Amino acid sequence: MRDTTIARNYAEALLALAQKAGNRDGWGSLIREVAEAVGRDEKLRHFLESPRVSEDEKSRILGRAFQDRMPRLFVRYLQTLVAKRRQMLIPVIATEYFNLLDEVEGRVHATVTVARPVADADRDQLAAQLSKVVGRRVVPHVTVNPAILGGVVVRIGDTVMDGSVRSRLARLRGRMLAGAR
Repeated sequence: MRDTTIARNYAEALLALAQKAGNRDGWGSLIREVAEAVGRDEKLRHFLESPRVSEDEKSRILGRAFQDRMPRLFVRYLQTLVAKRRQMLIPVIATEYFNLLDEVEGRVHATVTVARPVADADRDQLAAQLSKVVGRRVVPHVTVNPAILGGVVVRIGDTVMDGSVRSRLARLRGRMLAGAR
């Protein structure tokens, strides 16, 4: 919990820098790239974690490694994380950055379960309909589960909208059994 709160503060600072640079999506790609590298590359992770390597040395190496690949201000942001000993929070900062970006852009993510794969046009139509219902732009993440038989099940945060054939049949069965008594 504490790490998430700290990471959120650093993500807010990163978002402010990205907005100042006029490139929120680009900076999001950069922090995602660094976060994935930290998660994937064991040598990089050990380098960043190591108490044997001074913060100054880490900062210098990061500066050299990224100077031609990333905006100078972004590199300085990474160096600040190292100076404050927050470099291991980079993956959490990336997650929080995208959460903040979603809030700023009025976007929510929905897990949409369908019985059969859907075409891109159907996915777009579904996103448009969900956006009308929710009142914010919805980004659907579609999964296929033949067990629902048909219809859709939508989860946005803690809210579940179950329009599956399976649940409709279960409700019908419950009503029929209740009426038979």
